[in-house]
Amino acid sequence: MSDEKTVPTGEKAENEERPDDDLMIRCENLVKIYKTDEIEVVALQGLDLDVKRGELMAIVGNSGSGKSTLLNMLGGLDKPSAGSLLVDGKNLLKFTDKDYMQYKRDTVGFVWQNNARNLIPYLTAVQNVELPMLLKGSRQRRKKAEALLDKVGLSKRKNSRLDQMSGGEQQRVAIAIALANDPKLLLADEPTGSVDTKTSAMILDIFKELNRTEGITVVIVTHDVKLAHKIDRVVAIRDGRTSSEIVRKRSYAQELGELESLGGEDLEDSIDETHEELVVLDRSGRLQLPKDYMENLQIKGGDKVKVELDEDGKRMYLFKSDN
Repeated sequence: MSDEKTVPTGEKAENEERPDDDLMIRCENLVKIYKTDEIEVVALQGLDLDVKRGELMAIVGNSGSGKSTLLNMLGGLDKPSAGSLLVDGKNLLKFTDKDYMQYKRDTVGFVWQNNARNLIPYLTAVQNVELPMLLKGSRQRRKKAEALLDKVGLSKRKNSRLDQMSGGEQQRVAIAIALANDPKLLLADEPTGSVDTKTSAMILDIFKELNRTEGITVVIVTHDVKLAHKIDRVVAIRDGRTSSEIVRKRSYAQELGELESLGGEDLEDSIDETHEELVVLDRSGRLQLPKDYMENLQIKGGDKVKVELDEDGKRMYLFKSDN
């Protein structure tokens, strides 16, 4: 008789939660601490973040802000220290090594900036895409791999090796590999960081098309804030916490119509008008002021400020305290 524990009908496995059906990701007061014998580094210190199913969004932040740490935990490559991290209804804080292996195989796909982490150089493009399916024992691997390469516009390069392809072509093969096992969540770490502007736009268009046609949740981590001009929602992380969000104010169709009517005018300035930056309150009501606001108010971390409401109690004002 097998000793394997079965879960009765109607009950959930230990790492299953009651998910919000609209959410693919929920981080609550997420903490990550790296420790050595002499040093302790807090990479995330109480981060809150919700990502809806089928959403395409970006996470931006300076080096050391915590964005790559968050991506590694979402990808099952690193374990949270404290807080709550739910992905597709699964509680990653309760994962065993076996759970992590299954999660990385079935739930999440990863695209790295460094193609050496995505591709095996002596295999052809189609063989690289087949490899994850081979490990999973999938049938009709070649047919599916060719279909995925066609989705990323590389059907004519399926028999090319790594040294025969450009950086942009290699990155598109990496996207096809990440899709090989039909992930629900696609993570991309600086996917446009090593390509030119034209290729960068092409890669972002592929993510948008996959998101639109396949319904895959896509999270792109980057240091390039210009992505805010091309994505509806961009979350900024600073000092290990969510500090603000840049969201589109008008519909994408409206934006396209307006840009087409502008002709030779400055498109970047016009796109800025379709977005606004919002400060994000964490679950405890704390917020991080954007740095340019702090500079204008001539305040810095540790300073005391006065908080006042207007007569209607609908607007809040901040003043630097003299005390």
